[in-house]
Amino acid sequence: MQDLGIKVLFMGNNFIRLLEGLWITIKISLIAVAISIVLGILLGMVMTLKNPVTKTVTRVYLEFVRIMPQLVLLFIVYFGATKAFGWNLSGQLSAVIVFAFWGTAEMGDLVRGALISIPKHQYESGEAIGLTKAQVYMYIIMPQALRRLIPLSINLATRMIKTTSLIVLIGVVEVLKVGQQIIEANRYTVPNAALWIYGTIFFMYFFTCWPVSLVASWLEKRWEN
Repeated sequence: MQDLGIKVLFMGNNFIRLLEGLWITIKISLIAVAISIVLGILLGMVMTLKNPVTKTVTRVYLEFVRIMPQLVLLFIVYFGATKAFGWNLSGQLSAVIVFAFWGTAEMGDLVRGALISIPKHQYESGEAIGLTKAQVYMYIIMPQALRRLIPLSINLATRMIKTTSLIVLIGVVEVLKVGQQIIEANRYTVPNAALWIYGTIFFMYFFTCWPVSLVASWLEKRWEN
């Protein structure tokens, strides 16, 4: 066991530290996903409006988020905005802001796609029986749109969990950062610790995202058509 280097996982509280780092990753992802869902639904509804101003603004926002790498956005918020405006932002808060900013754009586009996929006669039928536009959205459109959105939003959540590995570069002590600390602390006693630490982190990410992906696939098959 000593030759293999797997012992590094069980030295002291190394494995517990990795789990605590994983929780930081999951916590940031869950907060960002929750914010993205709420704001994304509102944004998606705005994106379906016929107003040319809102269409232009939302399209520019969406394209900006898609073109700009998340790592650059993290650096802009954590290193740039804090210096330029004197904000006291922690690494975790900066990560939540960036991933919510990104997730809202992605979620908004998903909501827009779901809403415009609803046949036009569904809107007209609701208004024909005396429902207001708000009631049509509440009782007819949104239930159908949410049914199409849930699997897609779950996939967005898994992407967000995986992308949070970037926050190690702004000093957040999440699972990857903890792994690097353990490797550095044992570089002389366990030279091949990196294999076991990064391998363990790989499986932590896998077993975090895999069940979520299975749920999304199951819902897509259950609700197709």
